[in-house]
Amino acid sequence: MNETINIDGSDDANPRPEHFHRFRGPLGFVRLVFDGTILLLVMLIIGFIVFANGLAREPKDPPHATDGITVLTGGVSRIDEAMKLMAQKRARRVLITGVNRETTLEQLKTLTPEGERYFDCCVDIDKAALNTIDNATQTARWVAENGYRSVIVVTSNYHMPRALAELERAMPGIVLVPYPVVDNNVEVARWWEFLGTTKLLLSEYLKYLPALGRLWATDLARVALPATSVPPADEPEP
Repeated sequence: MNETINIDGSDDANPRPEHFHRFRGPLGFVRLVFDGTILLLVMLIIGFIVFANGLAREPKDPPHATDGITVLTGGVSRIDEAMKLMAQKRARRVLITGVNRETTLEQLKTLTPEGERYFDCCVDIDKAALNTIDNATQTARWVAENGYRSVIVVTSNYHMPRALAELERAMPGIVLVPYPVVDNNVEVARWWEFLGTTKLLLSEYLKYLPALGRLWATDLARVALPATSVPPADEPEP
């Protein structure tokens, strides 16, 4: 007796694997959302561990010389480290961005032994920036005004990834040299043993992800927009 081959698409012909059926119907949609949420949480946890373990544990050796230094305020030692780099002739000028509007120049000078030596000649102060995005905007403006092509970025080690993402988005093509400042009060080497450090790093990680997303979106937009869409400065638009 010849075997009959079923080609009418009925359930007994090449049935779908069981895992497809688990997502059918209202209950299947709930399962799909649940499984997707679990997967997202696992990815976030893995990403956070990679982020936390990738932070600098020790002070870096002074980088090579650049055109300028930008200091993102938030810790006294950041300004002092920038002045030390100036003393080593690592840059021409320093921008301290995000300074409190009530803080005076004389107060800033007291934060570092090199204050009197460099503040009057080689330091620019920005009091307009209120957050990291503003820091990047003000730094990009300062870099453009001075015609710089390379900048040392001075900020805390846990803040560095987000700072670099915002700076790269604000001024593509500029060489950014990270100089992370290690805060002895933030134990990043064993962050999981300290609840305060874990909370700080988790907060920074959750801020870093949107910054990274903005950078990727900006990069995609630059690739998508043809260079010819902007007419040369010396040629009038038709």
